[in-house]
Amino acid sequence: MCIKKLTSQIISAFFMLIPLIVSAQHEQHFKLLKGEQWYGGTVDEGSQAPYQPGYSYNLAGYNNDNQSAPLLLSSMGRYIWSDQPFKFTISANEVVISGSSDSVSLHTSGKTLADAFKAASRAEFKASGLMPDSLLFARPQYNTWIELVYNQNQTDILKYAHAIIDNGFPPGVLMIDDNWADYYGKFAFRKDRFADAKAMIDELHRLGFKVMVWVSPFISSDTQIFRDLNDQKLLIMDSNGNPNLKWADASKPAIISWWNGYSTCLDFTNPAAQEWYKKQLDGMRSAYGVDGFKFDAGDIEFYTGNILTYQKKNANEMCELWGTFGNYFRLNEYRAMWKRGGQPLAERLRDKKHNWNDLKKLIPNVTAAGLLGYQFTCPDMIGGGEYGSFIGLAKYDQDLVVRSAECSALMPMMQFSVAPWRILDQQHLSAVKSAVAIRKKYTAYIMQTVKASAQSGEPVVRNLEYVFPAQGLAEVKDQFMMGDKLMVAPILDKTTTRTVIFPKGKWKAQDGKIFKGPLKAEITASIDQLPAFDRID
Repeated sequence: MCIKKLTSQIISAFFMLIPLIVSAQHEQHFKLLKGEQWYGGTVDEGSQAPYQPGYSYNLAGYNNDNQSAPLLLSSMGRYIWSDQPFKFTISANEVVISGSSDSVSLHTSGKTLADAFKAASRAEFKASGLMPDSLLFARPQYNTWIELVYNQNQTDILKYAHAIIDNGFPPGVLMIDDNWADYYGKFAFRKDRFADAKAMIDELHRLGFKVMVWVSPFISSDTQIFRDLNDQKLLIMDSNGNPNLKWADASKPAIISWWNGYSTCLDFTNPAAQEWYKKQLDGMRSAYGVDGFKFDAGDIEFYTGNILTYQKKNANEMCELWGTFGNYFRLNEYRAMWKRGGQPLAERLRDKKHNWNDLKKLIPNVTAAGLLGYQFTCPDMIGGGEYGSFIGLAKYDQDLVVRSAECSALMPMMQFSVAPWRILDQQHLSAVKSAVAIRKKYTAYIMQTVKASAQSGEPVVRNLEYVFPAQGLAEVKDQFMMGDKLMVAPILDKTTTRTVIFPKGKWKAQDGKIFKGPLKAEITASIDQLPAFDRID
C-alpha cells in the first residue's frame, strides 16, 4: 500500500511539472477579458501602450536603450511574469508568450491596473524601502553633456556651474559626462584637461553642488589596465563561436562594439571583477570627493554574440548585474536596466532628440517606467539629450526647450544640459525659470510622494488609468498624475491651447479656477504657464 501510494504521488508530481516545462519551451496563449488592455515589458515602447492588436516585442537580448522587465500588466487586475525574458504578441483576443527559457505565469490579483501592479510589486520586485539621494528630486539636475559633449574639462565645467548660479538657477546635482579620463578603465581625471580635479570638485561643493561622474563597464584595450585585467581573467572572454568552449579554456577577451568604438568589458559574473570595479569607484570618491556615478552603457545588446563569462548568464542577466552597483551609491543614475524594479536607483529615459515628437514620448515612457517598478525616473535632458540632433542646427526651437522644461518640472526629476541662458531670449529664459519655480512650489509634495513610493513601490508618476480606472482614460498619453493629488497637462505642441481631460472629482487650477469632472475642457497656457491641477475632493 505504501509503495503504491508513493508511486502515485511521484506520478502526480510529474504531471504537475509538465505545464511548467511546456510553458518554458512553447507558446502560451492567454485569452483577453472583455475590454482588457495590456501595458509593460519595455519603457521605450511606453508610447505604444496600451498595446493594440498586432503589437509584438521580444525582451530577449535587446532593451531599446532603456529599462525593461519580464512583466506585463492588465487594466483588469492581471499580470504576466517570468524570471527570464520572453517575446509577447497582442492579438485581437489573446496575449501570446513565447521564447522564455523559464516558466511564465498569469496571476489574477484584482480588477484594475493598480491592483495588478501592487500584486506584481509585492511578489516579484518588492520595494526596498530606500530611495536615491534626495537632492536628485529636491532641486534641478545639471549635466555637462550637451554643452561640452566629449570635451569635458575643468575650465568649462566650472564656467557652466558658475553660470547656473549667476543666471538665477538653484544648485543641485551636477553630472560630469563622458571623456573625463584618458581612456576607459582608468579612474583618474586626465591631466591635459583637469589641472586639479580635486580643487574643481571642492569648488563645486562650495557652490552647493553634489558631483556625479559618468562611468561604463568598458575597458580600453592596448592599455596597462587592460593587460592587468586580462592577466587576472576579469574580462568577458571570446567564445570564438564555439558553444562548447569552457570559460577556463578561453584564451582571449571579447572585443565588443559600442557607440564609442570597440572595447573589452568587465565580467561582472566574476566576484573579483565586481570587487575591482567597486574599488575604483571608491577610489574616485576618496581621491577627488566625487559624490556618485552615472552608470551608462550597460545595455543588454552589448552582451550578445560570441561571449563567455565566468558564470553562465544571458545578456539580460548581464545588464541586471550592472544594475547592482547603484545600490552602493545613493547618488546614482542608470539608463539601461533589467529586472531591478523596487530598488533605490535613479532611472533616466533614453536620449531624446531636439524635436516635438520625442517630447511627446516623455509622459507615456515615464509612466511605463513606473509600471515596471522603476519609479525614480528622470525624463531625459530638457530640450533633448541626443546630441546628434543638435549638430548643424541653425537655431534652437526656444518654445520646445520651454515646453520640455515644463513637462519635466513636476516629474520626479528635472535635468538640464543645454544651457538655457545661452540659447534662449529673455522671454523664454524667464519661462524656464517659471517652470523651476512651480517645481519649487510643489517640492514638498514631490518629496512626500517619492518617500511614500520608496516604501510602497508604487509609481511616483502615474497614468490616469492607474489612478482613475474604468473611466475611459487608458489612451490619455499627454497628461499624468504626480501621486494621487496632482494632475499635470503640459503643452506638447507649438501652440498655447490644448484639451484637458478631467477625471471625476474637483480640480483646482493654478489661477484658482475649479473644474468638476468628468469633463473635457479647452484651456489656454501661454509660453510661461504649465497647466497643473490640484485634486481637492
